[in-house]
Amino acid sequence: MGFHEPHSIGQSGSDLGTLFAMPIVVLGLSHHSSPVAIRERFAFGEARVPAALQLLRDSGVAEEAVILSTCNRVEIYAVSSAEPRAAFDSLRDFLVRCHDYRDPLTDEIYGLSEPQSIHHLFKVAAGLDSMVLGETEILGQLKKAYELALQHGHTGSRLNKVFQRAFNAAKQIRTETRIQRGSVSVGSVAVELAEKIFSALSEREVMIIGAGDTSEKTARALLSRGARSILVSNRSHEKAVTLANDLGGRAVLFEDWGKEFSKVDIVISSTSAPHYILDRVKLEPLMKSRRNRPLLLIDIAVPRDIEPEVNFMENVYLYNIDDLQAIADDYLKQRKEEIQRCEQIIREKAEALLGSHRERSDPGQVRPAFGHK
Repeated sequence: MGFHEPHSIGQSGSDLGTLFAMPIVVLGLSHHSSPVAIRERFAFGEARVPAALQLLRDSGVAEEAVILSTCNRVEIYAVSSAEPRAAFDSLRDFLVRCHDYRDPLTDEIYGLSEPQSIHHLFKVAAGLDSMVLGETEILGQLKKAYELALQHGHTGSRLNKVFQRAFNAAKQIRTETRIQRGSVSVGSVAVELAEKIFSALSEREVMIIGAGDTSEKTARALLSRGARSILVSNRSHEKAVTLANDLGGRAVLFEDWGKEFSKVDIVISSTSAPHYILDRVKLEPLMKSRRNRPLLLIDIAVPRDIEPEVNFMENVYLYNIDDLQAIADDYLKQRKEEIQRCEQIIREKAEALLGSHRERSDPGQVRPAFGHK
C-alpha cells in the first residue's frame, strides 16, 4: 500500500505549539506480557475500531489515537495532554470498559511514554517485537490500523509523522539487514509445525477455515511444501471460491466443513468468529468418522476458534497462536546477530525524529515507562 503525507487534524498556529508539547503514549498487551486467553478478551474487530477511537477522543483522554489489534497484541497509540501516569490510567480504564473486563489486570498490561513509546513503535513496525523475529505481517497490520484511524480523522500532526517515520525505518531494516532469514510469518511457522507432526506433507489433505490474508499465506506455504490438496471454507462462500480457485483447491460451504473431516489431516483455522466454531462435543463424532486417524489443528485466530479441551482427545493435536512461539524461538537464534544492526537503525531514526520535535517544543522531562513488554 502506498502512503502519502497525510493531512493533520485542523490546528491553528498557536494550537500546534500546544500539540507538539503533548507526548505520545502507548498502552497495550502483547504475547510478551499476556497469554492468548487474556489477549483475546481485549481484541478489537476492525469494524469496531472507528467507533472506539471516536469514543476515546470524545472522552478527552486522547487528542489523536490509533488502535492496533492483532493475534499477538492490542495496543493504543495516543497523543495526550495528560501526564503519562494519568494518561495510562485513563487508557487502561477505557480498554477495560470497552471489553467489560472485570478480572484482575496487573503485569499483563504495559505503558510507555516518550522516548520509549517512539522506539517501541519503530520496533513493532520492523518486526523486532514480534513472536517471529523480523516477520513482515505486522507491518501490513500496522499500516492498516494507521490508515483506518487516518481515514476517520483520528490522527494528527504527531502520529502522522511518527507512523510515517516508523514505516520508513522498517523498510530500511528490510533492505539493509538479514533479519528476515528463515520463516518470517505465522503461516510459515504453522507449516513448520505441520512438518514436525507429519514427516511429509505430500500425502496430506489440508483444510483452511477462514479465507483471510493469514489463511491464504498459510495455504500457499503448505502447497509449496507439497500438500496434496487444499479445501477452503469461509462464511463468505464467494471468497472461499476465489481463494480455492487461486490455489487449485476446492471450496466448501461454511456450514458443511464438518462433513470433510473424514478426509483431512491438517486444519488451519483463522476466522473472526467471537466464539468457538469447533468444540469437543462437535469433534468427537467427526473423529469417529475418520477412524481416529491423527488430526492436526492449528488455531491462529484471536479470539480462538477451537476449544482447548479438544487437545485432550486421542489422536488430536491442537496448537494455538502462543504454541507457535517454540518454533519461532528456533529462528530467533539465526537472527540474533542482526538485531544489533536493526536497533542501531531504529535509534538513529527515532533520535532524528525526537530531535526535530525538540526543536519545536520544550523537551521537558524524560517520561518513565511502566509494566512489561
